[in-house]
Amino acid sequence: MFSYFNAVAHGGVSFHAIEPDPYMRRQAIEKADELGLEIDLRSAGAESLPYEDNSFDVVIASMVFCTIPDIEAALSEVARVLRPGGEFRFFEHVLDDGWRARVQSLIAPLWKRVAGGCHLTRQTASVFAADRSFDVVEVDRMNLGVTPIRPFVRGRLRKRA
Repeated sequence: MFSYFNAVAHGGVSFHAIEPDPYMRRQAIEKADELGLEIDLRSAGAESLPYEDNSFDVVIASMVFCTIPDIEAALSEVARVLRPGGEFRFFEHVLDDGWRARVQSLIAPLWKRVAGGCHLTRQTASVFAADRSFDVVEVDRMNLGVTPIRPFVRGRLRKRA
C-alpha cells in the first residue's frame, strides 16, 4: 500500500505502520526506502497498537484482518487510536456465497497453515458494521478475485464522538 501513500505524502501528513512478522517488516522497510517514503514502522500486533489514544485521523487496513487472531480486539484498538470523527478504511476478503463458500470452508484449515494464518471464512465486514464504536459510512462488496480469495469488501467507518 505504500505506493498509494506516496501519492498523498506532503508536509502535513505522517505515516505509521505496524508489522509483527520480521520478514514482512523487512520487506516493508525496503519498499518505503525504495519509494523515499518516511514511515514510522513498528513491530506490533493489531490487538495492541503502540500508539496513544485519539492519535490518528485515519486508520487503513488492507487484506490483514484475515490473519489477525482476535479481530474484535484489533477493531477495539483501531477505535482507541482514532480521534472522534476519524475514519477506519478497509479492504478485506470475506466468505463468499454458495459453492464458493463450501470450497472456502473445505480448504480453510489447510489454507490457514500455508497462508500465514489467513482465515478464508471470516465475515469481517459484518463484525466491523456491528461495532458500536463506529457509524458505517459505506461498505461495498466487490466480486473480485479468484476462489478461494473472493469476494472483497471495502468500506469506511467513522468513529463516534
